Amino acid sequence: MRALVRREDERAEALRRLGAEVVEGDLTDLASMHRAIEGCGRVYFGMSVSAAYLEATINTAAVVRHYGVEAFVNMSQMTVTQMSISETTDSPQHKLHWLAEQALSWSGLPVVTVRPTVFLEGFFLQLAAPGVRASDELALPMGGGKTSPISAVDVARAVAVILDDPAPHIGQIYDLTGPESADLDHYARVFSEALGRPIRYRDVPLPAWSEGLRQARFPEHVVRHLSAMAELTKQGRYDRMTDTMCKLTGEAPTNMRDFVKLHAAEFKQRGPAHS
Repeated sequence: MRALVRREDERAEALRRLGAEVVEGDLTDLASMHRAIEGCGRVYFGMSVSAAYLEATINTAAVVRHYGVEAFVNMSQMTVTQMSISETTDSPQHKLHWLAEQALSWSGLPVVTVRPTVFLEGFFLQLAAPGVRASDELALPMGGGKTSPISAVDVARAVAVILDDPAPHIGQIYDLTGPESADLDHYARVFSEALGRPIRYRDVPLPAWSEGLRQARFPEHVVRHLSAMAELTKQGRYDRMTDTMCKLTGEAPTNMRDFVKLHAAEFKQRGPAHS
């Protein structure tokens, strides 16, 4: 097993402890991708939200095609399911995902596409934890919209199943959701139960929330993507449910209660300052 990392840090060491050969490089660099892919029979491609996403996808796909791999598992995004040549969203990342899927479909590669919905680790951990810690609030700009978040760990389990025996999955598209679709008031009650203290949902204005992301030094490409996702949630576009996770892995996806309990330390209230 070989893993490409952007830089050497504790995460790279963790991969080595799991038995991976670690290669440092850049998805947009041709030489890096040769070092990462040569000798590999199966490739998983995933990249964080980035303006360079399409370039990275095509760069990787070109090298994958050069070496004739037997499977290329591509991490996409579930909103692409509702997009077309004439229908897009306000997210620049969604457009890049759609274009990347088009290019991969033209490539002739043995592609398997995985389209998860919202990640629990994003909106419900990284973005929500500060408000939960500071004021017992799930402060997000999602109105009364419903969403069906899934854990990145569950998506990784699904990808592992595909990579273990890719032949039956070539050409398939898998939409992955969590075990329920619900609004933020419901999830606030789940947070309350899991943490043992009252957590309330506060629907914050989207412009102010987006500006807060900018103040926190999120790149503008990421701000626009997250803001579009929040607005689409309000519109009901993330009110989606599938049983694909169970069908692929034989196990139910992680529910919100178990996820919050697992990460309880990151939602812990800040105590008073001590001299």
